[in-house]
Amino acid sequence: MYLPPHDPHVDDPMRFKPLFRIHLMERKCATVECMYGHKGPHNGHIQIVKKDEFSTKCNQTDHHRMSGGRQEEFRTWLREEWGRTLEDIFHEHMQELILMKFIYTSQYDNCLTYRRIYLPPSSPEDLIQPGLFKGTYGSHGLEIVMLSFHGKKAKGTKITGDPNIPAGQQTVEIDLAHPLQLPDIENLRDFSELSRIVLEVQEQVRREEQEREQRQEEEERSQQPASQPASPLGGGEGAEGEETAAGAEGTAQDKAPASQPFVLPMGVISRNEDYPRTCRICFYGTGLIAGHGFTSPERTPGVFVLFDDDRFGFIWLELKSFSLYSRIKVSFQNAQAPSREAFDEMLKNIQSLAT
Repeated sequence: MYLPPHDPHVDDPMRFKPLFRIHLMERKCATVECMYGHKGPHNGHIQIVKKDEFSTKCNQTDHHRMSGGRQEEFRTWLREEWGRTLEDIFHEHMQELILMKFIYTSQYDNCLTYRRIYLPPSSPEDLIQPGLFKGTYGSHGLEIVMLSFHGKKAKGTKITGDPNIPAGQQTVEIDLAHPLQLPDIENLRDFSELSRIVLEVQEQVRREEQEREQRQEEEERSQQPASQPASPLGGGEGAEGEETAAGAEGTAQDKAPASQPFVLPMGVISRNEDYPRTCRICFYGTGLIAGHGFTSPERTPGVFVLFDDDRFGFIWLELKSFSLYSRIKVSFQNAQAPSREAFDEMLKNIQSLAT
């Protein structure tokens, strides 16, 4: 198991924890040992379910228990998972979330199902190299997010989840066709000024989506003859609009300075205050928020901030919160998707599992 570093140190390396091991014996026999708990290896079982999927089962779950009971298990888990003691956590809401996570994760006793995850394919047009990133999520601690590029959109998909947004859901979506011009550093400290800029772009995006839907409806009603080739973008006006948007995107990226000063607006909360003070470019985006148990999910406006090739951030406008993401630099073997279609299918599958 690859565990993120202790919150909020996103730039620290991942931690590694073995969960099971297989001993290959003579005559094609093998024994499986569960490595979970603190009493050493013990008897386990592995079953191949289907292609790219297998499950593990511990046959001696009593080896996972501690003499001090659940309280000792919780305190030990807290030190290992969070790098702190219960006395260090003063925030009542954070205590509640951490306890929920302990109850949820410990109930499985290493009886788990594993499914293959592909790393996202890359192309020369990508803003940065896609891949896995560690991100700060307030009281939830650090979570793992996969950044992938899909034309004029970039998606951040949760690989690990929390009581609000489960793994597999799309935590952030970045609209690469709508770069944001941040105000100067003094005005950037004013949250209301940043909010005004973002909400104006949100309204622009909403209008463009309405126009696109209207064009599609008009195309369907017109039912052009098969001999007359239809415009790929539904008419001259629509094509011109798309070209302009694409041109604006390229121009904005070409003209963007190598770096510009950056500071979080007053009132925006960040778990990690050690974020970069310069950035390359910003884009309009949306972030997924929900209540406990993924209740009432909704996409809310925000700002994607690209710092460098290995770090980016996201300002959650409605939450007045900031997430900082840092690239995972572990080299995973045989993790590349065989095709773009296979990767897209995997994304769809893990989201349907979460839903």
